[in-house]
Amino acid sequence: MDSLDRRQGLSSEQVAQRVRDGLSNADEGIKTKTEKQIILENTFTFFNILNFVLALFVLLVGSFKNLLFLGVIFSNIIIGSFQGIRAKRTIDKLSLISAPKASVLRDGKLQTIPVSGIVMNDVLHLSTGQQICADAIVLEGEAEVNESLITGESDPVLKRAGDELLSGSFIVSGSCYAEVEHVGRENYANRIANGAKYVKRTNSEILHSLDFIVKTLGFTLVPIGILLFCKQFFLLHDTIREAVVSTVAAILGMIPEGLILLTSVVFAVSVLRLSRYKTLVQDLYCTESLARVDVLCLDKTGTITEGTMQVDELHPLTGYTEEDMTAPLKALVQVLTDDNPTYNAVKAYFPGGSDWKAAATVPFSSARKWSGAYFGERGTYVMGAGEFILGERFGALREHTEEYAARGERVLLLAHSAKPFLENKVLPDDIEPVGFILISDKIRTEAPQTLRYFAEQGVTLKVISGDNAVTVSNIAQKAGLPHAENYCDATTLHTDEEIAGAIEQYSVFGRVTPQQKLKFVQALKDHGHTVAMTGDGVNDVLALKEADCSIAMASGSDAARTVSNLVLLDSNFASMPQVVKEGRRSINNLQRSAVFLQKTIYSTVLGVLFIFLSASYPFEPIQLTFISSITIGIPSFILALEPNNERISGSFLANVLKKSFPSALTMILGVLFLTLFKGPLNLTNPQVSTLSVIVAFAVGFMLMFKLCLPFNALRGALFGTMVAAFFVGYIGCMDLVSMVPLTAPMLFILIPLLIVSIVFMMQTNHFMEHFAERHTRRLLQSRFFQNHRRKRREAAHKDRHAARRTRRRTEQPSRVRDGKRA
Repeated sequence: MDSLDRRQGLSSEQVAQRVRDGLSNADEGIKTKTEKQIILENTFTFFNILNFVLALFVLLVGSFKNLLFLGVIFSNIIIGSFQGIRAKRTIDKLSLISAPKASVLRDGKLQTIPVSGIVMNDVLHLSTGQQICADAIVLEGEAEVNESLITGESDPVLKRAGDELLSGSFIVSGSCYAEVEHVGRENYANRIANGAKYVKRTNSEILHSLDFIVKTLGFTLVPIGILLFCKQFFLLHDTIREAVVSTVAAILGMIPEGLILLTSVVFAVSVLRLSRYKTLVQDLYCTESLARVDVLCLDKTGTITEGTMQVDELHPLTGYTEEDMTAPLKALVQVLTDDNPTYNAVKAYFPGGSDWKAAATVPFSSARKWSGAYFGERGTYVMGAGEFILGERFGALREHTEEYAARGERVLLLAHSAKPFLENKVLPDDIEPVGFILISDKIRTEAPQTLRYFAEQGVTLKVISGDNAVTVSNIAQKAGLPHAENYCDATTLHTDEEIAGAIEQYSVFGRVTPQQKLKFVQALKDHGHTVAMTGDGVNDVLALKEADCSIAMASGSDAARTVSNLVLLDSNFASMPQVVKEGRRSINNLQRSAVFLQKTIYSTVLGVLFIFLSASYPFEPIQLTFISSITIGIPSFILALEPNNERISGSFLANVLKKSFPSALTMILGVLFLTLFKGPLNLTNPQVSTLSVIVAFAVGFMLMFKLCLPFNALRGALFGTMVAAFFVGYIGCMDLVSMVPLTAPMLFILIPLLIVSIVFMMQTNHFMEHFAERHTRRLLQSRFFQNHRRKRREAAHKDRHAARRTRRRTEQPSRVRDGKRA
């Protein structure tokens, strides 16, 4: 554009033509899923489809009462969809609230328009406090720009005519006109964010364990179901209705639908609890991931520090006192109208007023690097960068400032002259230094306690920042980070091997690029760590997406919030321990009360055995629903909501199997006894079914009794209520649950059977306590399980390759030099 165009901006016709050519600033960043996508993802799962197919078979034979198991399916869909939509709407509201406007020069007039209305070659007018909404080149004027959300560096960068401005940055001071050079997906911020547009699988051991169980059973359900149906229909000559109902009951018993529902409900309750701590959970299972984390990667700005500055101390030079600095500084902050981080820190340090009157003031500018005022007889006082105030004379003080800088301090110089300002706001020649004002990043009040909590929990902490490594190290030491003195400048790391070695060796990293943050997380995961990452800027997006659990600050960028599992709505890092505690409560209580697998184990074994036995399968779906609800569903749900902050130990699947196997084995032997001796005992099929249900209840109550130990008021009331519910259901709903009244011969068989079952289950529990680890190790080393784990690793590699392909596709030629992106 020529100089005339720069004064006038684009015309309306030029804007319309660029919009038609697709050169507008339409949002190309990461977007949240639509509500339709969320509902479909929660509806059409392997687990749900399997149950819908079984429901269809039951529906076709007209056994409507046996469709009650669908309540579990719809509950899962509703819980997952509700949580996903709730999280989406919260994130969308945050994006709407933070959506910036742009001031553009068009037809010779300044106009305020939405960011999406910016087109190529628009002339932007940017002033203090505004966000840069598109990559641009400064035409005239100068401004200091905060690029921390893009590069991670918190120090403002001076921009003059010809310099590049990166989208997502903020104007800290000054103003300028700039010509837009990139729009939409070509903007630097969007190009980084688009590298995270790939689907990442949830890293949840509970979810993977359930997925392993369901998919493993899925391959066996079809042949077992077909063989069981054929045996009952063709060999035992049951009716089509009886054969279908029995087969569906066997298959339903094999599916741990109760455990899946319990898991969803428990994590949904955690989501509601965490909302009280201003924490938005976007993924139901992420609290589990955070509870298992052993490495936490922290961004300095927004996590350890508030993103603002504070005055640490005043250091008067020889011949002066603190009082000699305090009075003029109070006067300066009263008469000046500067708006930059260092000035605001000084102003906050001296809140009181002053009776000094200023005859002339000079505001801060990026060119001068100082501001000041002339107070008549008291002379001129200025504060700012010592090099710009004293010029060559500053050499005598440089040693002092370098010493402070090594401690992570920023140094302002206060200087005085008895003379007023010269023409063109030039300082008098006799300006003399009075003292230093030492300023540093303001550490969050809660940061030391939070860091200490994670250290005590055995979590390794890594600070990864775009700022100077020495500065970050000093700030981390002040915040109480363990081994904070062990730092590394990431500009010295050039290969993946160097990055992999450094991430294990050092605790603090400075001058880290967005791509290096990603490689740090990948290297930690490759070393077998479970990694959490905090961040707020576009420069954190790639690493946040790769981490096992990602935490974003609500005050950060839209992209960071959208890709993260957790969003701290008040941007308060102190909420993190509570999230960990919620995750531990959920996992430990699920492991303690997740006895749903007992039904899966005994149903699977019985399903296989009854293919070869000359007897009908003894259960109906309605009976299994009755058993599961009272002995497993309600008790497990209530027990799973109790407080439990113990550290997580062992494998989820192994811990659950250890608790479920004894009761499942007892149940199998009890049903086999009733089936095999049905003839000698003169029992009918309905009587065998009724006794089998009662044995299942007895075994379930024995397991519930063990889980309730030690009893308290809640657990005692729970156990008593569930026993009463069984008797009420049996006596009052006998026809509904397809049971018959107990006769004297049935009681004669049942009482000894229950006594033997109790003794056998106690002995089996004792055996499992001693030998569970050996059996678990064999299970986890089995070929099938190893193949499953191998497939999971391969899937993770596919995710990584997909992410790389996505990033390559989004990389376009840019005038932003690589050095400036660092």
